[in-house]
Amino acid sequence: MAAKWIEALTGSLEQKKQYKQDKARIDGLPEPYATAAKAMHRYFMYFGGITDGETLMRMFTDLADLWERAAVDGTPVSDIVGDDPVDFAETFAQSYGGKHWIDKERTRLIKDIDDAKRGEQR
Repeated sequence: MAAKWIEALTGSLEQKKQYKQDKARIDGLPEPYATAAKAMHRYFMYFGGITDGETLMRMFTDLADLWERAAVDGTPVSDIVGDDPVDFAETFAQSYGGKHWIDKERTRLIKDIDDAKRGEQR
């Protein structure tokens, strides 16, 4: 009972646990993979804008998987991200659906413009 009340205020406790596990996986990577993974993680916190916790957790789990696999295989960071790390990171993040913070504002903009158009037709 208390867990449901707490989750109503703070979000899913299971997702918070998963986030901490994925973050620990990223923090535990050897160099240079840790630096690359942490940089992408930080960028996603600003760029991604995903508000759906389940989607966000899937993305961070996949990020940890990607860099762990690269470390095991010895794949160079440049082979993963290519010449444009911003493009790589944004393409990676955009491949995950889910709700984004801007979705609410897009809906609001469309509604307000439609209301304005209806006001013109009087």
